[in-house]
Amino acid sequence: MPRMTLLAAALASAVLAGCATLAPDYARPAAPVPQQWPVDAGATGTAAADIGWQDFFTDARLRQLIALALDNNRDLRVAALNIEKARAQYQIQRADLFPTVQATAGGTGQRTPASLSTTGQAMTTHQYTAGLGFASYELDFFGRIRSLKDQALYQFLGTEEARRSAQISLVAEVASAYLTLVADNERLKLAEETRVSQQSSYDLTKRRFELGSASELDLRQAQTSVDSARVDVARYTGQLAQDRNALALLLGGPLPDELAQPGELGSVSALAGVPDGVPADVLQRRPDVLQAERALQAANANIGAARAAYFPSITLTAKGGVASSQLSDLFKGGAGSWSFAPQISLPIFDAGRISANLKVAETDRAISLAQYEKAVQTAFREAADALSLRTPLEGQLAAQQSLVDATAASYRLSKARFDKGVDSYLAVLDSQRAQYSAEQSLITVRLAGLSNQVTLYKVLGGGAK
Repeated sequence: MPRMTLLAAALASAVLAGCATLAPDYARPAAPVPQQWPVDAGATGTAAADIGWQDFFTDARLRQLIALALDNNRDLRVAALNIEKARAQYQIQRADLFPTVQATAGGTGQRTPASLSTTGQAMTTHQYTAGLGFASYELDFFGRIRSLKDQALYQFLGTEEARRSAQISLVAEVASAYLTLVADNERLKLAEETRVSQQSSYDLTKRRFELGSASELDLRQAQTSVDSARVDVARYTGQLAQDRNALALLLGGPLPDELAQPGELGSVSALAGVPDGVPADVLQRRPDVLQAERALQAANANIGAARAAYFPSITLTAKGGVASSQLSDLFKGGAGSWSFAPQISLPIFDAGRISANLKVAETDRAISLAQYEKAVQTAFREAADALSLRTPLEGQLAAQQSLVDATAASYRLSKARFDKGVDSYLAVLDSQRAQYSAEQSLITVRLAGLSNQVTLYKVLGGGAK
């Protein structure tokens, strides 16, 4: 029994060994950004990160498209598989904290010739063993293995943040692609309506030219309007096909027929609100910022492993079981056997290898710190840019709508004057072109406003749930 007690004690000490690391104490670095937003944020009290994308987007088609993308997009699938890979790597590293206990059984046979035998006769011997034990298990007194386990844990957590960041980007990309599809569809409709209208004007002008009441100049000017509209119809038809292809790539499959026909820009409304609180608190919830912080924590833990290399390494090998020269006697009384072999290794001279490894670990931490601070600064700039565009875009939309109304009135008046013979057709043509350009620009401004809302939702961490 003493040998079994010794083996049990060795196992217990192996499991319980190591309860601390030599890694520096970690504290989240101060965010290197201003304490206030550069413009009035119009806080709503609800953080964008707490608004699910199902609540943010109200258009039914867009919701279905986002759901399809989350299920089928290959980039998001890769991000999810990276999580599984990192989880397995963490489990592998964590397993080093415990001894690997193995059951072994074996047998050997050996013949010794007479010339080498102590009895002067040839001898044949057999040996059979069966046992349970572990080999080369390191007692983690100085936290080297535990530091490596912590490093793997933070790397695993970082992959989860990377997946959430990928989801946020995917939701925003699908929304932006759909908004572009809707806008180009409206541009195509406007171009087709303009072509039909100009074709009617051209036909009327042609009849007047044939009757001698209109000049050839009027006829050619009317023709330029028709041809310009035809060019835009062809251009937007091709652009619409490309928009569908881009959306299909994000969805990870063909665009469903029932979703291929886009709605109107007015139906794609958003509910994003800027949260209360200072920028640092808001931006540090972004998954990409958290991912950078996980990398910093992993580098911090790796310093502990590098420091532990200065101290002795203690390994254990232990085994208990039975042994016999006859297989039939293997499990009979008196066949018990055991072995216990502790080993300690202390670095004496390594030509500066350990110091260099520690320097590398400390430099990696400094690099990770700079990358974390850059991630926070980048997040602040993205949010500040989106915030600074909100009010100007609202003003631009109001002004553009007024311009559309003015050009429409100008076109009606110029056409009436032309019909009465007061002005030439050139004035009608100029008014029509101004109205068409203003209406196209109105679509562009509406698209910019909605895209900015999507961008603001994204840069504030919305869309992860």
